Amino acid sequence: MRRLPRAVKEALQKALDSAVLAVEIYNKPAVTFKSGGYITLMVIAWTSLFHAIFLLRKKKPYYRKSNGRFERVDGDYRHWELNECLKQYYGADTGNPVRKNLEFFIPLRNKIEHRSLPELDPSIFGECQAMLLNFDEILEREFGPKRCIRQLLSFALQIYPSAENLAEAVKRNRAAKAAADFVEQYRSCLSPEIFGNSRYAFKAFLIQVANHESKDVLPIQFIHYDKLTAEQQAALAPLAVMVKYRQPLVANADTMPAGQVAKEVQAALGNPIVMRGKKPVDKYNVGWHTKCWQRFKVRPASRSDNPEKTETKYCIYDKRHGDYGYTQEWVNFLIEKFRDDKAYDDLFLIPEKFES
Repeated sequence: MRRLPRAVKEALQKALDSAVLAVEIYNKPAVTFKSGGYITLMVIAWTSLFHAIFLLRKKKPYYRKSNGRFERVDGDYRHWELNECLKQYYGADTGNPVRKNLEFFIPLRNKIEHRSLPELDPSIFGECQAMLLNFDEILEREFGPKRCIRQLLSFALQIYPSAENLAEAVKRNRAAKAAADFVEQYRSCLSPEIFGNSRYAFKAFLIQVANHESKDVLPIQFIHYDKLTAEQQAALAPLAVMVKYRQPLVANADTMPAGQVAKEVQAALGNPIVMRGKKPVDKYNVGWHTKCWQRFKVRPASRSDNPEKTETKYCIYDKRHGDYGYTQEWVNFLIEKFRDDKAYDDLFLIPEKFES
């Protein structure tokens, strides 16, 4: 585990503590302010996580005045709120499902933090669960698996949901209606691809079954919908559920060549141009991409005796064609990594001259 600068370490610890406290509040049986407490603390957790990421990248997450100086409030720097952090982290990628999930909670927090609306909890559970899973995923990506919180958490003990659902609550509670209207309006504006993405909202069935004959079997397990028999799928069909299908196995369906990776990163980062001698070229081109897979060790060299030894999260070896395909996660990683110009300079050692 690498050592972190003090400011980064403090922001990261605040993020971890806030996330664990958020889950603890949500899972306490006696607490009725579940979603309100959870969302408020998770917004703090996400904001602090982004601050830690920016500080690690030597990018100060503070607002500036028109004269370039940092703004201060009561003597302290005015830090970026979560919404500004999302703009700085994702940039032009406005359709990212993780970003959409967090943008859902920013205004919702303002609506519920001064009210107690337990009727809302079951309705937004999918978004709340995704908010936590996404947090741990980015935490691992940016700071490594040893700093994840998943080993601290387990399934909460459950009984049946509240007898009163949100539809019934809005008939007697104006605050509940305002929150319900916001949830419905926000979801209706999402594309089917975003709404169906588990990074926006994680949904699953918890169905009671008989005890298994083996005492070693886990009491709760995830089973993919497409692994069920036709009869089992038919039994689930009448239920109001959004099912996320697993893509059938198709050669090269989820990978792309190096040239396409470079084009997607180039477009996402604003199509910048650099000068190669007297010739203007794309800043993020195939040559840049070659340096990236070498630097981040996602695949072996071209004449390796073991070409299949790749970082499969980012790169897959195609034995039939003798080449490599790259995943969307690799594209996302590069976009986020190279938002900071220093990452590009470090890759090439000598800074490039940009066209105005």
